[in-house]
Parts: sequence; C-alpha cells; structure tokens
Amino acid sequence: MAKLKLYTSTFCPFCEKVKKAMKDNDIQDVEIINIDKDPEEREYLVEKGGKKQVPCLFVDDKPMYESTDIINYLVSK
Repeated sequence: MAKLKLYTSTFCPFCEKVKKAMKDNDIQDVEIINIDKDPEEREYLVEKGGKKQVPCLFVDDKPMYESTDIINYLVSK
C-alpha cells in the first residue's frame, strides 16, 4: 500500500474540500499535516514538491496537487 501524506493549511477551502471528501468516504489511512503548524514539514513540501501550494498529497513521496485530482485518487484507491 502506498504511503499517503496530505499537506494542508489552516484557512484553505480546497484543503477542507479534500478533508470533507475523506470523511464522507471514510478514508482514514492518510496522514494529515498542517504546514501552518509545522515549519519543518512546510520546508519539506517546498523542497520535495517544488512549491508551497496546498492541498498536496504525497503518494510514496511523489506530489499530487489540485483538490479534485486528490479526491479522485483517494476515492478510487
């Protein structure tokens, strides 16, 4: 199974959209990281993903952006 980490921020409506879809579909195997509360993880996001954009889902250390793409991936896995 792929290692999944979802990078979010505190006031991001697209992050909330992804988290709501996860709740609605009972998806619990994703680690959620708030970059506003963890500067080291924010640096990791920029270093590995190339930008500070959230939401970002890392699938085995490969970044995926765009809330709709993330939701489609999580629901179909």
